[in-house]
Amino acid sequence: MTYFELFEIPVQLQVDKSTLPKKYFELSRKFHPDFYVNSSPEEQADALEKSALLNKAFRTLQQPDETIRYVLELKGMLEEEEKYELPPSFLMEMMDINEALMEAEDPMAKENVETLINQLETAIAAPVQPILEAYKDEQTTGEELKKVKEYYFKKKYIGRIRQQLNNSGKP
Repeated sequence: MTYFELFEIPVQLQVDKSTLPKKYFELSRKFHPDFYVNSSPEEQADALEKSALLNKAFRTLQQPDETIRYVLELKGMLEEEEKYELPPSFLMEMMDINEALMEAEDPMAKENVETLINQLETAIAAPVQPILEAYKDEQTTGEELKKVKEYYFKKKYIGRIRQQLNNSGKP
């Protein structure tokens, strides 16, 4: 059972987070193991399994990047521990930002690096935003999913740099 089947929603790259909590609590009550104490061991095991799956699904669907990762995995587009090769032009931009980050000693310089990161995130999101918003399972092409995959890995890379920025200057 996929997370989308569990939540009874279509496979999508952007989940409406306003409806998730209500469905989560409804399903939590339905599958809570405490309601199955007088049931058969098989039913108890099934409820426990669905309850665990529900928690994992909720955490994943609440986070946009994790939702993208999950859909890409469902579509066989991601391998565990995959070493995706990003375009050289993107890697050069990352080197420039890393260099600027290493040289940023005062708050203003760090703010400039953060601005660069924000601009880059906006730039990489723009081409895939229509795909993310209009995704239709079985209609979105493999080529479109490849663009989403590249976006996912670029965003992951940028996230690591953002983490460095946030941790720089901390004891």
